[in-house]
Order: sequence, then C-alpha cells, then structure tokens
Amino acid sequence: MIKKTIFVLAILALLLTACGQQAEPTMSPEQVQQTAAAAAWTMVAQTQAAIPTNTPIPPTDTPSPTPLPTFTPLPLPTIEVATPVPTAKPAGSCEGPLNVAEAGPQSNVRFENETGGKVTLSLWLSGNDFAQCGFLTYYLSKNEKLTVSIPKGNYYAFALIDYGNSSGNASGYVNNRVGDNHGFVVKIKKEAIVVP
Repeated sequence: MIKKTIFVLAILALLLTACGQQAEPTMSPEQVQQTAAAAAWTMVAQTQAAIPTNTPIPPTDTPSPTPLPTFTPLPLPTIEVATPVPTAKPAGSCEGPLNVAEAGPQSNVRFENETGGKVTLSLWLSGNDFAQCGFLTYYLSKNEKLTVSIPKGNYYAFALIDYGNSSGNASGYVNNRVGDNHGFVVKIKKEAIVVP
C-alpha cells in the first residue's frame, strides 16, 4: 500500500512541476547596450537608404544623317587656387559620427566619471558654425578621468551607466564655447552630467 502511495505522489509531483510557469529569460546590461546600439545603427542605415537619389534618364538614340563630329582639341585648363570650404552634411545625416576634421577649432575637455560604474558617454552636436553635426562616443571605467579634444559647439551629453548588477543613465549639456581656449571639467554623476 505504501509503495502505491509513494508512486502516486511521485506522479502527482511530476505533473505539477511540468505544468508550472516557466521563468522568463532576462537580458544582461551588455545585451541591452548592444541591442540599443544595433537599433541606433539600423535607424542610421534606414535614414541613409531613404534619401532619394537623382538618377538621370538615359538619352534616346535617334539616328541622324549628319556626319560624325571631328576632333577639336579643348583649351588647356587654368589652375585656380581655392580655399577649402567645409562640406555640409545633407539634411537628416546628423545621426552618424561627427566629422571632427572639418568641425573647426577644438579645445580640451576632461570628463570625470563619478557614478561608481562603467560609463558609455555619447556627445551629440546638432550643428556648429562649420556646418558639422553628429556623435562622439567615449568609454570611461569606474572613477576614470578622460581628457579629449572636441570641436567647439553645444553638445547634448548622455551617459549609459553599468553598475555590474544594474544600470542607469544621466544626461546634460556641454557647451564648448568659441571663446574658451582652456580645458574645462565635465562631471558625470549618477543622475546628471554637469559642468561645475
């Protein structure tokens, strides 16, 4: 009798565990960051693909009784010296990397990570006097201080913070003014990015 009861209880326990709710899989902070980066680059690629192209219509070959043209040499070209002009990006292309080489004068900025975690810092320049815009990205480990040279302009700054077992973010503005010729400090805190 006891053997039958143990057998029935074992079958009942097996059925109950088989019918239970399955645990949902979770993503690590690295997977979340990689997914966000992939989505951002997909948007950039889709934006570039959506820009219309100007494709000329090929001419129609019509026969004519006129004789073929004769070769007439063209005059030699003259050399004109022109000053380089920064190339403006087409509308809607500010989602890609910033062209630092054509973005004008730069100055040093020291970013200080005071969050207690690893930081992925993105700076977005919406446009400056040299018609340049786009993103700059930097990676700072815990308590790291990083000095970089960035073009003059008003940047929106966003930091993705990885604490190991959780994540957070901070944002703010960094204005690298034309008159500033010295390095200045930008502090990345747990909730905000500030210029003291």
